Amino acid sequence: MKEKQLPKYMQLKQEILSWLHAGKLKANDQMPSENEIAEQFQMSRQTVRQTFGELEQEGWLYRMQGKGTYVSTPHTQKSRDVQTIGILTTYISDYIFPHIVRGAESALRARGYRLLLSSTDNDKEKEKESLQMMLSQPLSGLIIEPTRSAEGNPNLSFYLSLDYQHIPYLMINERYPEMNCPSLIVDDEEGGFKAAQHLIELGHRRIAGFFKTDDLQGVNRLKGFLRAHQQYQIPLLPELVIHYTTAEKGQKPYESAIDLINQQTERPTAFVCYNDELAIHLLEAVRITGLQVPQDISLVGFDDSSLALATEVKLTTLTHPKTQLGTDAAELLIDMIENKRRNGSEAGKVYQPELIIRESTIGVMPSQTD
Repeated sequence: MKEKQLPKYMQLKQEILSWLHAGKLKANDQMPSENEIAEQFQMSRQTVRQTFGELEQEGWLYRMQGKGTYVSTPHTQKSRDVQTIGILTTYISDYIFPHIVRGAESALRARGYRLLLSSTDNDKEKEKESLQMMLSQPLSGLIIEPTRSAEGNPNLSFYLSLDYQHIPYLMINERYPEMNCPSLIVDDEEGGFKAAQHLIELGHRRIAGFFKTDDLQGVNRLKGFLRAHQQYQIPLLPELVIHYTTAEKGQKPYESAIDLINQQTERPTAFVCYNDELAIHLLEAVRITGLQVPQDISLVGFDDSSLALATEVKLTTLTHPKTQLGTDAAELLIDMIENKRRNGSEAGKVYQPELIIRESTIGVMPSQTD
């Protein structure tokens, strides 16, 4: 697949900003002329003029009539730069993500910062494009949700560039393991444990788990699910653990649930789901086979999203701080920018998920023990 290119003026803007950050051009140095830059980068003068115009507007450059364009002083740059914080999430408009963004935006506005928002759709190439775009802006700091965090970090160079440019950043929901930055995360392993423990204590012994394992959240929820079975000495059949990727989430867990439900013997009596979104999907799988939740199959979600209350069967689920996480992330990052807190990983926060028991789980029915 051919790599999608940034517009030429943004490529040039990113290059000039890299000169400034690396010290190749210092305060009050004269910039090369528009003609010189146009010739060097094989661009039109109009493209160069557009780039210069944006950099002037953002406070990086200033123009002296009849003399040329010059690099602004650090004080001028900082006064512009301090106003913008970027948020890079996997999604923006669905599920729990609007609540996270809303919490962050409210905190940023209250302290005089602007928000620059981008999403990756949980795609590594889109993460790269978003990071390129963010780094081309006069950015004070960045809140990042890693993209498919269990599959490595091919965009490491961009994160190292943030470090090199002394731009504070933190990660939410998960953190790339090699990055030493603060993170605000849910204890996903404990959540997976509590979900399975709840069902085990209700008498369930055939519990199927469905986990999205290209994100570390899913990996850790799976770890907790397995730990509960080990701690309670409940044998776990391999076919009762379903793992899938972002690309497979629309079909694989649903089809696997149908197959498990249609087993003639030892049908699962409960499902633990990666999140509420999947739980609602599997609720429909149970219904389409003619069974009912919770009478035939108990169901546990994760995140306590609005979906947990969206159907007539209200979901038992684990909490996620959502809006509070967004607020806390913005407050922490602003404190880092203003040198009120240290930038190391110890500055982060771990939220403990709580089990919310509703209508989708009950004790094992006599017919299910046959």
